[in-house]
Amino acid sequence: MNNPHTNTANAPSTVHSDRIRVDLQLIADMVKPGSRVLDIGCSDGELLGYLTRTKDVDGRGLELSNEGVRNCVAQGLPVMQGDADRDLGDYPDGAFDYAILSQTLQATNRPKEVLAELLRIGNKAIVSFPNFGHWRARFDLMFRGRMPQNPNLPIMWYETPNIHFCTVRDFVAMCDEMGVKIERSMVLNESGSKVSLDSHSRFANFFGNQALFMLSK
Repeated sequence: MNNPHTNTANAPSTVHSDRIRVDLQLIADMVKPGSRVLDIGCSDGELLGYLTRTKDVDGRGLELSNEGVRNCVAQGLPVMQGDADRDLGDYPDGAFDYAILSQTLQATNRPKEVLAELLRIGNKAIVSFPNFGHWRARFDLMFRGRMPQNPNLPIMWYETPNIHFCTVRDFVAMCDEMGVKIERSMVLNESGSKVSLDSHSRFANFFGNQALFMLSK
């Protein structure tokens, strides 16, 4: 897959804020300045733009939606349309220092294979996802008999793009099975505050609304 050379001469002028979503800020804090970064499922480019402006990264993006790609290109970000399930194989081994997959793993058809691809093309992978083991999800299933719907999972089950929900412990078990090293991890509550830095704990799996991992081979 060839990276586009985006012409920004005629791009609209945009006033950027350096305040981004809490989980994205935590991801950005893990990235070293001047790194090569691929942001997969980059949406409207909030994280990629922030890394480019504040950390001078050599950033690229891959986004499935037409609208997301248009928004990124309008900001002068080098983003291509593509699918994590199909298109990561086009990137060479070790092409990036970081391959980032934020809040997207659960929407892929083959999460295990996608994770393996992240670690092939990136020296490190940074992955975040909603935790289906959170107590609110358990409450909805046990006492309401309904699929969970909350700020972290706002879309009804019949419309959601999420097809492979997992818990924090599920993800840790998959990493163990694949021989993937967990270098850093944190679990966040609904407000984005850290619940725990130990992703193996039952406490984190029960109270964590979302999880964030930095991984390596």
